[in-house]
Amino acid sequence: MTESHAAGQDDTRDPYALGQGTGPLRGIKVVELAGIGPGPHACMILADLGADVIRIERAGGGMFSFGAKDLLNRGRPSVALDLKRPESVQTVLDLVAGADVLVEGMRPGVTERLGLGPDDCLARNPRLVYGRMTGWGQDGPWALTAGHDMNYVALSGVLHGLGQDPTRPHFPGNLLGDFGGGSTYLVIGILAALLESRLSGQGQVVDAAIVDGTAHLNAMGASMLGMGVSGGRGSGLLDGGVPYYAVYETSDGQHMSVGSLEPQFYDELVRILELDLPDRNDPANASVIREAITARFAERTRDEWAELFDGTDACVAPVLTLPEAAAHPHLAARGTYVERNGALEPTPAPRFSRTAATLTTPPAELGADTRAALQAWGIAGVEELIASGAAVQR
Repeated sequence: MTESHAAGQDDTRDPYALGQGTGPLRGIKVVELAGIGPGPHACMILADLGADVIRIERAGGGMFSFGAKDLLNRGRPSVALDLKRPESVQTVLDLVAGADVLVEGMRPGVTERLGLGPDDCLARNPRLVYGRMTGWGQDGPWALTAGHDMNYVALSGVLHGLGQDPTRPHFPGNLLGDFGGGSTYLVIGILAALLESRLSGQGQVVDAAIVDGTAHLNAMGASMLGMGVSGGRGSGLLDGGVPYYAVYETSDGQHMSVGSLEPQFYDELVRILELDLPDRNDPANASVIREAITARFAERTRDEWAELFDGTDACVAPVLTLPEAAAHPHLAARGTYVERNGALEPTPAPRFSRTAATLTTPPAELGADTRAALQAWGIAGVEELIASGAAVQR
């Protein structure tokens, strides 16, 4: 922040300085009640796509407050408010009055007790889209129960089938629940409700539950179950049950991913591996084929195999670390990752032909933008809020 902003003077910086970007959501205003995981990720997506997002954080931070190192908080200013004080709650309602969207990720009933529930906010702004992010949803027997990503994925019937180990399932970090079934579906819901509000003039509540989104992501799994072809972990077409859709270790302890499903791609795989293999359509040959492919990949390093398969249609790619991925010629050419402040971060996605999205501000320290952001959103009496301790300027 410049000295003028530290002193609370008028905002004369670049119009993107507080986080508003260049993408197709430019002009959309979002109030974020800070949480962890999928809520911040959803707001990162909205900010990446150009929305003007103001992040309201607890004045004292929280257990998972990583400040300027948390990429999920990029692209928007940090405003620290004590929401136990009525003047801070009133400030949020004043922000809501001029906003298009509010996002919150608290347990059901918490924002209502704060005076910031859907009824409170829609009374101030009937066109508001009120996005709610939870694991279990706003209702149901488990709605008020604590949980985390793997719990939601487990209960939705998805975790049972994950992994190639027949003896136990394996969970993919928190990618599938928090971000796949959670934040992604929250953003979809918000965008759909925004579009509808332009037609009806009315806002509404978006109840995004990780269990719902994860179940929806698993539509193909449900289809396979209905067709009778879901036989358990490591037994299907896409979970390692066939030798031509699997991961193989190389001579240097690294790995190659093989996804040669279609016959023509499989033929290319066999050609490059220089193997004479039996008919893959006969299940009795699966173990022989897998053993032969395993032995062949063990003869060379990952990078040697990557060079051999580069540019072919065998559907084979090296398993890369994040830094290696950023340096790969294809991702480097597309600018999929960028290095900023000494750290790698993904660039906005997807891409647009006319209203291209660009990275704006890096993650902010807690309360670093309280004064400037509230003033930019037209809030009166900001200095009084800071002086009273209802708002904190770091």
